[in-house]
Amino acid sequence: MALTTDDIKQIAHLARIGLDDSAIEPLRADLSTVLDLVEQLSAIDTNGVEPMAHPGNAALRLRADSVSETNQRDSLQSPAPLVEQGYFLVPRVIE
Repeated sequence: MALTTDDIKQIAHLARIGLDDSAIEPLRADLSTVLDLVEQLSAIDTNGVEPMAHPGNAALRLRADSVSETNQRDSLQSPAPLVEQGYFLVPRVIE
């Protein structure tokens, strides 16, 4: 599908994009190429082809949910000035 310069100006206006006159021709060529590719894809017979959620049909590899580190809360909180029931206490900053 070949776009005209007026088509590009109308698209830019609708998208609220300011274009210089020098940028219109390269953009027209690029958008025309994209629309040509879409037309080629639309011409393909897809009857009987089941839609896929992902083209790779990849299965996720999950790791085992296991503890990899020991609890170090007490040693990590020891330098803190105020701690209560495992939480850091900080001064109120919002009244």
